[in-house]
Amino acid sequence: MARNKQRDRAASAASVAETVDGGLAELIPDRERPRAWTLLIDGAPQSHVDLDDPAFLSFEYQRRLGHIADLAAPPNRPLQVVHLGGGAFTLARYVAATRPRSTQQVVEIDGRLVELVRREIPLDAGARIRVRSIDARAGLAKVQDGWADLVIADVFSGARTPAHLTSTEFLGEVRRVLRPGGFYAANLADGPPLTHLRGQIATAAAVFPELALTADPTVLRGRRFGNAVLLASDRELPVAELTRRVATDPHPGRVEHGRELADFAGGAAPVTDASAKPSPVPPASVFR
Repeated sequence: MARNKQRDRAASAASVAETVDGGLAELIPDRERPRAWTLLIDGAPQSHVDLDDPAFLSFEYQRRLGHIADLAAPPNRPLQVVHLGGGAFTLARYVAATRPRSTQQVVEIDGRLVELVRREIPLDAGARIRVRSIDARAGLAKVQDGWADLVIADVFSGARTPAHLTSTEFLGEVRRVLRPGGFYAANLADGPPLTHLRGQIATAAAVFPELALTADPTVLRGRRFGNAVLLASDRELPVAELTRRVATDPHPGRVEHGRELADFAGGAAPVTDASAKPSPVPPASVFR
């Protein structure tokens, strides 16, 4: 009976729509979870948050980023994390819930979006999360050398990753901020012929010695537009455990690394600030 009442309350919850710097932001209630919301910007899904269960990750790519956060250090050890791109702070909430006492910095350029999220789906008052409303690369420059165990890049403007966040110079800043052995994880979006994705692999390989990539096999085969998560570090990666976790997700993915990943990149050239371009425009069908 109590569960039915909770669902009735969720069903009657009103959506929230507000213009932010990046466009029209909408918070849509999840009809299956009493205090869960999906954030859309101009109709494109950005984040899903369950205030009752912040360790629940609904989006496929966010689950894969969550696996990387889980593997960034031994269980229960607090992390120091930089999030480039905030959205609804889904991954910051996840780390705070799964690794108490973690210290996190979120860099989100859209100050009006930050205000909306803080008001409608606020962060836990006890979470050690600092939010800066500043450009991602400018915010990264303010982080001290070797501070972070994990840097997560999930930055989209108009459904595209800005050009200045795709270069070797940008990744050099990421590596400066990471402690030895730290992880860099990036949410990338591309479709056939996967030129952007291959270029990002080559770019990361120019800065980090160890790489892995995880995505839906149909994306990796260039059959549809979708997300891929790139993992990079200066130490050996937990590829076997990441592969196991990704394979058991509700939407199983594949992990590429080593020679297979180099072959996938196909001789693509690293991207520099001088040659950088935004990620490609997603087809309209992606958001239908």
